[in-house]
Amino acid sequence: MSTATRKSPLTDWTVLVPVVALVALVFSWGRELPSLGVALVALCLAGAVLAAVHHAEVVAHRVGEPFGSLVLAVAVTVIEVALIVTLMLDGGDKTASLARDTVFAAVMITCNGIVGLSLFVGALRNRVAVFNPEGSGAALATVATLATLSLVLPTFTTSKPGPEFSTAQLTFAAVASLALYGLFIAVQTVRHRSYFLPVESAGPTGAAGADGDGDHEAERPTPRAALISVGLLLVALVAVVGDAKSVSPTIEKGVAEAGLPNAVVGVIIALLVLLPETLAAVRAARRDRVQTSLNLAYGSSIASIGLTIPAIALASVWLSGPLLLGLGPTHMVLLALTVVVSALTIAPGRATLLQGGVHLVVLAAYLFLAVSP
Repeated sequence: MSTATRKSPLTDWTVLVPVVALVALVFSWGRELPSLGVALVALCLAGAVLAAVHHAEVVAHRVGEPFGSLVLAVAVTVIEVALIVTLMLDGGDKTASLARDTVFAAVMITCNGIVGLSLFVGALRNRVAVFNPEGSGAALATVATLATLSLVLPTFTTSKPGPEFSTAQLTFAAVASLALYGLFIAVQTVRHRSYFLPVESAGPTGAAGADGDGDHEAERPTPRAALISVGLLLVALVAVVGDAKSVSPTIEKGVAEAGLPNAVVGVIIALLVLLPETLAAVRAARRDRVQTSLNLAYGSSIASIGLTIPAIALASVWLSGPLLLGLGPTHMVLLALTVVVSALTIAPGRATLLQGGVHLVVLAAYLFLAVSP
């Protein structure tokens, strides 16, 4: 029986690790940790990531696609938004650009990192990775629109100086983001659900369960097992994001001592928070379910913008400092390149190692320029 459907006893690591990580979060929250404490929290963080992937797969196997990838994407993003808002409320002016940096990092990591890795793994396994261009294209169009409305326009509006929205403009962006997110969810899960279902290759290595890792014929988890995994998934994700916040002072200190731009903090936080989705997407690609990987990638990107912008718009009532949302020229070029490359990748519904490599190189350029602008 596959890992995704194995019934976990109370002593199973997938049950114990999230609890231990949550306990580590309770003891580390709001405290300055020594080096050993940071190492232990980081170890708990890594374990919680792996446990989150396991429980997300159990839930996904129970509810089916695209609901499975939606559960993980929304759960991660809701907690990520809470982390961003908490850090902004506590950090003052120095966190004025944290929401922008983290959201843009999430867009680049999902649209280039997760997509690139998934295509690369899928094509490496079956020579050609196949997926549904209708669903993936609709998701990409939603990402591009949300990113432009929320992250590009503030650089060019004139109601307020600097890359900021006025109150009315921020309200419009928040409402538009929520509306587009809600419409996308309705299309993905109800009206055109078939556009987001996995498309399997016809190659000999793409057959279901060819390597014993497939779960097409495996027995579905019981409702009780799925509910337990939902609870443990939430515990694991709270631990992931909370432990990431606990180690963030060490990250900020290291970034400052290395003389790196403050935006690197947002990049590192996004990398940590998106680890569960990255691992889940790669595992789906290994099972010849590249469409599931793309659902995770683009769904996470849409949720990141569609939920973060309304949340910080609401939080701006309590935020005393500026709220910088507009991207600089370098990041706008990278965003435009990502959209163009993604459109060319998605349009045929098939991708080779080259497309995966191109996306990974774009991500590498973003990470390099974040460190050396």
